[in-house]
Amino acid sequence: MKEILEIIRAELKQKANKTTQRSAERFFKEPIQLYGLKNGEVHLIAKKYFPEIKSLGKEKIFLLCEELFKSGMQEEGIIAIDWCLKLKKEYAINDLNLFERWIENYVTNWALCDGFGNHCVGEFLLKFPEKLPVLNKWTKSKNRWMRRSAAVSLIVPARKGLYLDESIRIAEALLMDEDDLVQKGYGWLLKGQSESHLKTVFDFIMKHKDRMPRTALRYAIEKMPAEKKKKAMEK
Repeated sequence: MKEILEIIRAELKQKANKTTQRSAERFFKEPIQLYGLKNGEVHLIAKKYFPEIKSLGKEKIFLLCEELFKSGMQEEGIIAIDWCLKLKKEYAINDLNLFERWIENYVTNWALCDGFGNHCVGEFLLKFPEKLPVLNKWTKSKNRWMRRSAAVSLIVPARKGLYLDESIRIAEALLMDEDDLVQKGYGWLLKGQSESHLKTVFDFIMKHKDRMPRTALRYAIEKMPAEKKKKAMEK
């Protein structure tokens, strides 16, 4: 089973590009390990090799995903996310325990957080809405990526007009978070909800705008009409 990982890693090394690596590093404040491939190339590699592992079944594929995450290499994490998402129809309710552990241990930057939270956790929550309360626990984590995941995991449902009450609760729980990446995360969630629930989100912002960090506020109002943006930004 691990032979496929050796083949993939060899291809990643063969296609690595120092210029791409240096360019990508500029988007992250924290240290990041990169081969140096563009995301599009990485997605193609994930797609190329998935047919070779598909017959292994979900549990063994998840083990491969964990091995990819463990490497700490950004591109391998992207492949893990792609493979995990391909199994969304097979998600079971207990998979959330595994997803939570992956976030806690292997998600180390905003890109992996958003890729995994938006897609894998987001799809899981669409399938199992009864697990939404776990996000409240995540908002209290000392791990910034758990807290950001509490918000970004609701963005795909938010774009479908779903889970408004839960989104507002998450935004309220994270309202005064001092981490700017968490602020951007819940601001992004509010922006997503504003597309279908403009009045509710605007009312929430007006209620809290004097305490809400400006970073979160700017994200939240990005798609609102000009007059509402102006009112929200007034001190």
